[in-house]
Amino acid sequence: MRHNKAINHLGRKSGHRKALLANMASSLILEKRITTTVAKAKALKSYVEPLITKSKDDSTHSRRVVFSYLKNKEAVSELFRTVAPKIADRPGGYTRVLHTGFRQGDAAEMALIELVDFNEAALASATPKAAKKSTRRSRAKKAEAAAEAVAEAPQAE
Repeated sequence: MRHNKAINHLGRKSGHRKALLANMASSLILEKRITTTVAKAKALKSYVEPLITKSKDDSTHSRRVVFSYLKNKEAVSELFRTVAPKIADRPGGYTRVLHTGFRQGDAAEMALIELVDFNEAALASATPKAAKKSTRRSRAKKAEAAAEAVAEAPQAE
């Protein structure tokens, strides 16, 4: 039984698990989207979201705390320079896990994990498009006038 076992150990010892999550978090921050198994994606989500929350406060202390988790200087600077300003007004839920099917070799369930505010396709579809201006009047009169204009044009020649 796994009563009160909150984290998924991912079949690894603690050092290996911490290194795996640190590398995946760095890749997610640098690439904005990665493909992995569902179990790793869910574990990564709970690992990286507190770091993104901490990046909203750009202080030396928060940078050092985030660096102690990520262990990658480029990922930390990317997180504080580009990711944090973009998610500043979001109260949480910085990542999205999308199930993509099963892996060919071992049929492991795969998922795509991405940063929500960096998905251009989803952002483009979320913005409302300008609705067509519709009229309540009948278009029959305009259609008749256009037909008459076309009929008179060959006669004028």
